[in-house]
Amino acid sequence: MPRPNLVGLVHNPSLPDSRTLVESLVDSLRLRDRSWMSTPAGLAEQEPRFEDTSLVVVAGGDGTILRTIRGVAPFGLPIVGINMGRVGFMSELSVQEAPELLPSYLNGDYRVEERMMLSATVKRTGSTESGHEMHALNDVVVARGRAVRMLDIRTVVDGVPLTTYRADGVIVATPTGSTGYALSAGGSILYPEARLIVVQPIAAHTGLREGVVLPGDSSVELTPGDGGESVLSVDSFSEEVLEDGSTVIVGPSPYVARFLRANPASAFYSAVTRHLGLPSMDR
Repeated sequence: MPRPNLVGLVHNPSLPDSRTLVESLVDSLRLRDRSWMSTPAGLAEQEPRFEDTSLVVVAGGDGTILRTIRGVAPFGLPIVGINMGRVGFMSELSVQEAPELLPSYLNGDYRVEERMMLSATVKRTGSTESGHEMHALNDVVVARGRAVRMLDIRTVVDGVPLTTYRADGVIVATPTGSTGYALSAGGSILYPEARLIVVQPIAAHTGLREGVVLPGDSSVELTPGDGGESVLSVDSFSEEVLEDGSTVIVGPSPYVARFLRANPASAFYSAVTRHLGLPSMDR
């Protein structure tokens, strides 16, 4: 069968420059007859073309990439990120690099980096069934709502009680998410292609304050105590208020996020130094 040759280009509608950038790339790389363009919210309309798409170029910040991954990961499409945001941990190219370096990705000169994702479902009070399945590349968070009060979150791993966190919330993160919210809550940085799950409390008041690193096939159940409003957040986008007694069940997703990389896997370490503004040992 012939190799699929369509190129998808996704831009952030809240960043007008991102649309300008992808349109200029379509022209400069002569992709007018072999490309499609979309926002993350419009990806469902492009699904009939996914089978013939070889890669997706995403112009925006990490948030744009997260939204795009939601739409393309079930179809196995790899992405190349062009950073137009503040940190850009998941991006591959800068705006200045894109016109010169993108042709090498279009020609197949890359390494495929696969990152695990999480699935999350909510089992509501009195129900024997879980709700719809949500998928996250970064993290699943159960945290307090509008009320300024801590939660008691009973945490169970693979059917065994771990602890009840008294905290503002609990983050369940992938290695990708370890450089996001989990890091700001005091968690460790994990290698992005590892298959591990981090359970990290947010501003824990008593008990276990340190993060716990679990095997990637673990199941984590989070049950907030009654009496305080708690909210479920999946990759900071899908949010819903949890009913008293509801349990959030988190485990590995059947999907993976696929990124195209030109640099070796070890380049992640210098990226950490660069993105977090850490002092370099280079002289």
